[in-house]
Amino acid sequence: MKILIIGFLALFGWSALSTHFYVCKIKGFCREPVTVVSNVVKPEMAIPHDSLSKPLVVEQEAVPESMLIYFAFDKSEFNSGTISDSYLNESNKYLDQNRQAKLSITGHTDAIGSDEYNQALGFRRAQSVQSYFESKGIPTNRIIVESRGKKEPADNNNTTKGRANNRRTVITIKH
Repeated sequence: MKILIIGFLALFGWSALSTHFYVCKIKGFCREPVTVVSNVVKPEMAIPHDSLSKPLVVEQEAVPESMLIYFAFDKSEFNSGTISDSYLNESNKYLDQNRQAKLSITGHTDAIGSDEYNQALGFRRAQSVQSYFESKGIPTNRIIVESRGKKEPADNNNTTKGRANNRRTVITIKH
């Protein structure tokens, strides 16, 4: 029994000493507290304006909503206007602040015509919008162009109004 008690005391003593050595000598957590004296702030050294009222972080631009551009039957020419110019400015600001974001342009068509023709027409519509954005300074590598053709109608293709709503290009910001 004496051997067990002596062994336990030896283990306890060794644990305490090795812990003290590790914490104080190796990690340096047992140093004496150091008193730091700072200079007194004089009125001429004070900041003359309230720095707390100024934001520390630059405000993040909001992600622009998607924009829809409608096309005439079997046409792919894009004519810009105030709405597209406004969207260009908003999206350009957002893309400048978010380097991983890209402008996605997706062309759509109505259901009149073959799948192949509509796929190509949707792509031409997206490319015409892409050309506008590139001409205004958005780099090509920040624009994704694709066509859905007649695969994703927004409206019923059995009515004139529905087909007109399906002849569109959708512009969104993707991350």
